[in-house]
Amino acid sequence: MRVEDKSAAYRQVLPRINALIEGEADVIAVMSTVICELHQAMPYFDWTGFYRVTAPEMLTVGPYQGGHGCLHIPFAQGICGRSARLKSTVITDDVNSQSDHIACATSTLSEIVVPLLDQHDNLVAVLDVDSDSPAAFDDIDKHYLEKICQTISQTLYS
Repeated sequence: MRVEDKSAAYRQVLPRINALIEGEADVIAVMSTVICELHQAMPYFDWTGFYRVTAPEMLTVGPYQGGHGCLHIPFAQGICGRSARLKSTVITDDVNSQSDHIACATSTLSEIVVPLLDQHDNLVAVLDVDSDSPAAFDDIDKHYLEKICQTISQTLYS
């Protein structure tokens, strides 16, 4: 997707997400809505979902769209686990070059994972987006997906 088209798509979906989740207190409702909007708006998002922190050092699949996701991901494994451990965004241009990549879908070629933190900087979940295209994600995705996670945090935890 061209840079201009990508930015335009985010600029269109962001106000919809903000309007839909404004004032909502239910975590699953917010996550489900965000995932639906992102997955439908971004044609290169082949798997879009949240992995929620459900136990110490453990992520469990949450609301998602696309094929089946892995049910559980330990913080010690995979790109989602790395993002959870570091509490920072991880962009992977070629998942097959990463020895710690967990192949939930063999078609996935690139991935971005963004942490969702509460107001005390505790990890609540990670937003995971997979693409069947190589190097699909860049600083534009990072900027907007981090912004969306900040909006979710402010909506749910402020």
